Amino acid sequence: MSFNSLQLIAPLLKALSEAGYTLPTPVQEKSIPVILQKKDVLACAQTGTGKTASFALPLLQLLHQQEPEGFNSSCRALILVPTRELALQVADSFTVYGKYLSLKHLAIFGGVSQFNQVKALRQKVDVLIATPGRLLDLLHQRHLSLQQIKFLVLDEADRMLDMGFINDVKKILSKLPLQRQTILFSATMPPEIQQLADTLLKQPVKIAITPPATTVDRIQQSLYYTEKQHKPSLLLHLLKDEDIKTALVFARTKHGADKIAKNLTRAGIKAAAIHGNKSQSARQSSLLNFKTGTIRVLVATDIAARGIDIDQMGHVINYELPNIPETYVHRIGRTGRAGADGMAISFCDYEEKLYLRDIQKLIRKTIPVVKDHPFDVPLMHGNEQLPAQPAAWGSRQNGFKKRKGKVFLQTV
Repeated sequence: MSFNSLQLIAPLLKALSEAGYTLPTPVQEKSIPVILQKKDVLACAQTGTGKTASFALPLLQLLHQQEPEGFNSSCRALILVPTRELALQVADSFTVYGKYLSLKHLAIFGGVSQFNQVKALRQKVDVLIATPGRLLDLLHQRHLSLQQIKFLVLDEADRMLDMGFINDVKKILSKLPLQRQTILFSATMPPEIQQLADTLLKQPVKIAITPPATTVDRIQQSLYYTEKQHKPSLLLHLLKDEDIKTALVFARTKHGADKIAKNLTRAGIKAAAIHGNKSQSARQSSLLNFKTGTIRVLVATDIAARGIDIDQMGHVINYELPNIPETYVHRIGRTGRAGADGMAISFCDYEEKLYLRDIQKLIRKTIPVVKDHPFDVPLMHGNEQLPAQPAAWGSRQNGFKKRKGKVFLQTV
């Protein structure tokens, strides 16, 4: 199937052709015709499957074909996203796809002055791409109204739940007209998101490109057991491989991301860290340098990595396993995008084996273990549910207990 067979108008097809898009992805094949029929959609699709075009293309077409109510009618479509990086990525997509249409879009997000955003809102804006917090701020200050919204998209709804934005989202929803077309995209479908969908959507068409919370098949996953103190050396060992052209390395904390980036830089590997404590300009600069190949390794926290959309990124490295298994799915979805192959490498120390167990249960597969590397811990190769006991601990009896989501070693 080609884009020509999806009933898209000529200006969109011309823009797609010039951007090098030839064949639609499965989620685009299924979503575009349904959205063009003005039906609500509930889509379970991972990052890297082409989901932005799935809603951007039909929305542009519907807005183009629909006359605005009034000369300066503003904000006819609202797209809610969890992070400013994703807002910018979605805005870039609308720029590419809408090149030959006279529609205007605007991205608004926190972390920067609202002055220019407020100024832009005074002009005609057809598509508003927003993070929940900044949108609520501007609504409370009466800088915009959502009364003319005809189309609503919730993108990466499960991440908005993870980041604590659901209450903000519900406040925004209360300010929207009841008569609208609603589209919800989520990589996973936890009960809270399903409940939200049930209240928002009217007889939605359900689209599932991959089963909820499973990993993209094209991504080759591997697991390296090691001790926590050996992770810096293991990372440097892996990066000696020249086939790893670029790598996105995940850390759990902002401090950890900075430390990893500094270690790599000291070793002569060009690297940078992005996280919530970095300024917007610093984050955008690091992303640009990563995309252009100026730096080889980008170290990120989970929240900062949302919206990173680089088709040719070959490797994701989980320096630390996430304690939320769904986060693993999101992380490795940064590679293997747009039909390309990808590699996801994960490090696992003793305390992370519980996290590994939950991840493998969620993705319904066992991640292949790489053995006999220089920092291997053979005792950890078993399938036991609790971390193995290191030989160095001798005959001391050790147990593990879980407190507030973290694993603690206790000696008895």
